[in-house]
Amino acid sequence: MKDHVNEIKRIVDMSMTIALMFLMAYQVTGEAAHEWIGITMVLLVIIHQYLNKRWYSALLSGSYNSYRVFATIINILLLISFALTALSGMSMSNHAVPFLYNMINVNNARIMHLAFSYWSFVLMGMHLGLHISAMTAKIPVAVKRVLSIIVILIAGYGLYLFIKSGILDYITFKSHFAFLDYEKAAPLVFIDNVSMLIFFAFLGHHFAEILRKIKPKKA
Repeated sequence: MKDHVNEIKRIVDMSMTIALMFLMAYQVTGEAAHEWIGITMVLLVIIHQYLNKRWYSALLSGSYNSYRVFATIINILLLISFALTALSGMSMSNHAVPFLYNMINVNNARIMHLAFSYWSFVLMGMHLGLHISAMTAKIPVAVKRVLSIIVILIAGYGLYLFIKSGILDYITFKSHFAFLDYEKAAPLVFIDNVSMLIFFAFLGHHFAEILRKIKPKKA
């Protein structure tokens, strides 16, 4: 039974990651598909929360070391960011849920949606990074070394793209409009987004590993 539930969790998590990649490729999907993928993402997030409900019940139990504090903050911020992205997106809907249009003032919703969609992207990458050690536990050391070099190169490219794309201005509310390249081929859009996600996963993983090594002070 436990293996069955874990398999469902893996499928849901993979589906969420794929959905995120399509959501961040608005210039490829277009408005209508973007909205329906967004609704799908909302359902996947709800399922994900249900499948991991034990995490919530354990929040007030046990001790908190540096790593657990970091992981908890990332998870809570991600959930809040997802919720704000969904609410603001629905408030601008013309296709999936048009009856919720202007639930939040459209101008405010547009600003919120741009900022929090990219915050969700950043935090999703860091959230994935928290689980890299578990996902790669059974990989041989030699293979891990090769993969590490590849990941470092991709993460470096992802950092370059993050800076070049001006996403920092989006997440700090300095820019209220996304400047998307509609001329770029769809495969390149996805490659760029995956590269940036890998950068944040890389960042989350290594920060988590540093915190894991911090031993709590003895009373």
